[in-house]
Amino acid sequence: MPELPEVESVREGLERLLKGRRITEAIVLWDRIIAEPKEINQFKNEIKDQIIHSIDRRGKFLLFNLTDFVLISHLRMEGKYRIEKSNSSISKHTHVIFKLDSGEELRYLDVRKFGRMSLVSYKAIAKHPSLIKLGPEPIKEALTIEALSQALKKRKKTIKATLLDQSVVAGIGNIYADEILFNAKIHPSRKANTLTKSELSRLTYSILEIIDKAVKAGGTTIRTYENVFGELGNYQSNLKVYGRTGLPCVRCQTIIEKIKVAQRGTHLCPNCQKLTSEG
Repeated sequence: MPELPEVESVREGLERLLKGRRITEAIVLWDRIIAEPKEINQFKNEIKDQIIHSIDRRGKFLLFNLTDFVLISHLRMEGKYRIEKSNSSISKHTHVIFKLDSGEELRYLDVRKFGRMSLVSYKAIAKHPSLIKLGPEPIKEALTIEALSQALKKRKKTIKATLLDQSVVAGIGNIYADEILFNAKIHPSRKANTLTKSELSRLTYSILEIIDKAVKAGGTTIRTYENVFGELGNYQSNLKVYGRTGLPCVRCQTIIEKIKVAQRGTHLCPNCQKLTSEG
């Protein structure tokens, strides 16, 4: 699943290519991709002739700021956007096509068909269910040690599960949770409310550092992720534990292990990330 760095890379590319473009028509080939409005014809009628003024991101959600509406798009597991010439062949995995005044088409492709789009008014965006419960963005202006400490102090779940909870910090998924915890030297199975002040400090710093570096690298490509230009991410070469099961730790040479935490495959160094008595 694309996490924050990958979605940010997609956002940057889309805004560069689409800002100021007008949507002349929407073609929906798989109705279930459209979550709102429920009537597909209403969606097509309302988005017609809307100008794309800018594209924002909140957590893992893309926000297309149009003339009268905001298009909220979640890529889920395999969603991708492509800009194609109108006469080019259409992939069988293409489910929504936005025709543009440039003569090109913005196409949404999704092998698993899990992605969703919602077209909502600007008035409704602040209280939209997809966005209202999201935690702070993992940037220094929004995420502080104090804020993270407050968010964790009553949480009895593992720190891995807590990092995956989008209401705590927006945008972190399985790959970056593993990398963050390794960087912070915290075992993924530790209970979130048992972290010490020094661990909270390391964790906050690690969240900010790992996500920032991954954004600058254009995200991580493990299987199928690529940005709107068809480019792969570059952060996979920086991964320290994720996908490195059986390889030596870059710090201490202990063999990296993979365990299950919060129903997710979880990578760690058993020496650098010891499960202490606090957990």
